[in-house]
Amino acid sequence: MLMPTTSARLALLAMLAATACTPRSGTAPLATGDYDVIIEHGRIVDGTGAAWFYGDLGIKGDRIVAVTREGRLRDAHATERVDARGHVVAPGFIDIQGQSVGQFLAGDGRVVGKITQGVTTEILGEGDTPAPMSAKSLSDMDPTDTASLKFARRYLGARSFDQYLRDMEAHGMSTNAGSFIGAGTLRQYGMAQSQGPAGPAELAAMTAAAAQGMRDGAFGIASALIYPPGNYANTAELIAIGQAVAPYGGVYITHMRGEGDGLLESVDEAIRIGREGGVPVEIFHLKAGGVRNWPKGAKVIAKIDSARAAGLDIQADMYPYTAGGTGLSACLPPWASADGKLFDNLASPAVRAKIRAEMEHQSFAWEPLCELATPDGVLVAELASPTLKKYNGMRLGAIAKALGKDWIETAMDLIQTEHNRVGTIFFMMSEDNVRLNLKQSWIKIGTDADGLDPDSAQGLAHPRSYGTYTRILGRYVREERLLTLEDAIRKFTSAVATRLTIPDRGVLKPGMLADIVVFDPNTVAEKATFEKPHQLSVGVRDVWVNGVRVLRDNKHTGAKPGRALRGPGYAP
Repeated sequence: MLMPTTSARLALLAMLAATACTPRSGTAPLATGDYDVIIEHGRIVDGTGAAWFYGDLGIKGDRIVAVTREGRLRDAHATERVDARGHVVAPGFIDIQGQSVGQFLAGDGRVVGKITQGVTTEILGEGDTPAPMSAKSLSDMDPTDTASLKFARRYLGARSFDQYLRDMEAHGMSTNAGSFIGAGTLRQYGMAQSQGPAGPAELAAMTAAAAQGMRDGAFGIASALIYPPGNYANTAELIAIGQAVAPYGGVYITHMRGEGDGLLESVDEAIRIGREGGVPVEIFHLKAGGVRNWPKGAKVIAKIDSARAAGLDIQADMYPYTAGGTGLSACLPPWASADGKLFDNLASPAVRAKIRAEMEHQSFAWEPLCELATPDGVLVAELASPTLKKYNGMRLGAIAKALGKDWIETAMDLIQTEHNRVGTIFFMMSEDNVRLNLKQSWIKIGTDADGLDPDSAQGLAHPRSYGTYTRILGRYVREERLLTLEDAIRKFTSAVATRLTIPDRGVLKPGMLADIVVFDPNTVAEKATFEKPHQLSVGVRDVWVNGVRVLRDNKHTGAKPGRALRGPGYAP
């Protein structure tokens, strides 16, 4: 049975409001019986934004059964007592832009870098997802890559998105995980890697797959409009998909078409999709890329505030860094990847000359990341070829100089030789805009990163994999006092739960699932840097997921109690 969008959100908001008023006096009733765990003497920050208080918390099974003033559980029986004196007790952090799908389907699932910064739930799906697949989806895959083809075929047919979620849970993961449907995946479902507008039959196939994905438990549609094939979709196509997921309570969340020169126009497109699609809008990693675009940061906030004042449900999220990370291939014009022929095109002197000409004379019909960051602001992080490994961690400008080429030729050569997108970090944003965004009431936090393990990770990575939340708690809460502790925790927890209609997580309240973080507010900090990223955060001492301890004294226990989460349209 589908839960109507409006009533579901109103019910959740009412629940969260009631939580803020939960009795805390000495006469408040307590859950009776024994407890599996009592966390006592901590500073309770319940996730609603309400002021902290000293209190105790009781867990039985996978649920929180008591949250009360300090001392009221002193005589209760518990299998384990945890002294949180000097520490904050908060709901587990919900990463609205996680990227650990590989870890959850094929890796060890422990996502150590996420757990040690307090993440207990990841929401996946930016741009693409393993499901749903169609014959057209398979048509552009490498026919010699039998392993990938076998894996992809698993997600053909009805209920494939549900199977994807079940597979993650069965594989074993330390955090919970839910997912949007990738809009790029839907594009491939109906159009393969072809450019051009979708025809009526193709669009019907895409919208039907979107609706089925919502019934399978997706939280909505996630577009990534700077990457092929996602950026082949026009606005009308995205509106139609928005209309397909709206009846199921879905959200349209987007890595917009432009975050630099086309930033304001891209926000306008997102607003139009929300209005005409009848769907709430969330903007991934809000930013203004490129020095010339930094003044647009305040203008974007004003535009969002204006749309909200006019009645559109539009919000955003972010990570607290001045650099982003994606593939070096994003520096090339999107058409270069059409029909899955990127490497063939780079091997053709004639096509390569055409690519170069467009990179030299930007039309701004696509996001010129290398040009916005400048070659000296492009850090190349993932090179595996024997002849290129020595350039890992160097800037594109320096690599070009070492090779005796210009940066455009160098970028194309690196992609062609590596035969992949080449992981890259782009330094494009301003610290002033990061601070301005953090203060907005409608901002939430996401890592846009995998959960890595420094014991096995190789090469460079963006430090957000290890330090997004601890950076905010240490730098922007404790040191700069830009945010209050309560508001930061709200942005990490209930703000995401409310946005996605996750009714039983994100708040410390009896009856909620026991996703809990205990951290030291005086020492919590990131350690990862761009130069030395594979360093775990400090200060997060203990973490429970569904009532099971996955972090004890800052050491991963090896437990994998994570569950697959589903959106409000889920129909078992």
